[in-house]
Amino acid sequence: MDQPLLGDVFGEMIRDAYAVRTGIGPRPLAGGRVPRPVVEVIERDDGLINGAPADHYLAGPDEWQPHDHRALRLVRGAVLDIGVGAGRTALELQKRGMAVTGLDTSAGAIEVARKRGLRDTVLNTVDAYARSGAGYDTFLLLGNNLGLIEGPERAPAFLAALASLARPGAQIIAQGTDPYGTTDPVHVAYQRRNAERGRLGGQLRLRLRYRLLATEWFDYLNCSVDELEKLLDGTRWRLASVDTEDRPYYVAVMELCA
Repeated sequence: MDQPLLGDVFGEMIRDAYAVRTGIGPRPLAGGRVPRPVVEVIERDDGLINGAPADHYLAGPDEWQPHDHRALRLVRGAVLDIGVGAGRTALELQKRGMAVTGLDTSAGAIEVARKRGLRDTVLNTVDAYARSGAGYDTFLLLGNNLGLIEGPERAPAFLAALASLARPGAQIIAQGTDPYGTTDPVHVAYQRRNAERGRLGGQLRLRLRYRLLATEWFDYLNCSVDELEKLLDGTRWRLASVDTEDRPYYVAVMELCA
């Protein structure tokens, strides 16, 4: 069976979602009457496949979850929005007069963020950008982007890279998801399987799919607050506060240790 091509899945999807939202495409369904749906497909290594409309990556503040608004009230100073995507939160901060840089590894996402008006963008990995000499007061990992720390193996290097970019007193504001409240037998079985393999229960092995493209397989972490606190042990960051009002979602604030 043919395998999907590897490519900028997120970028292609965001380009099309932006085209639909702005009314200029993308490629229509048969007959050319309406644009085809733009759906993000997430494939897990146990065979589970989920799909969701990609439009939420372009959502304005009136479409956000309450925890997004509470998180943005905590932002201060120069901001690095990690996994900026189409610029959902970065554009709002820019509108408020804040200095914000959007960082992403997707060329297509950066392209759309710029088209939408985000002035300062960086196409790079966190690790490579850590050598740039730039400095920030707030690092944003919203939209469940706490998951980008991947797991216990990757977390120390990821957090060290942010520390290299941090000004004194810097903070990380991250939105995560506690995976352990579920009763879905598929997810419970996956968590059990992970534990048997020495992985955290919510340490997901995923790839994204869009039309004919796929990403490489990658780790993405949903973790409890207790697990997050353990991941911070031995790093230059400490857990300062946690907003759990919208369980199972939470917003964690981590502060740079003096």
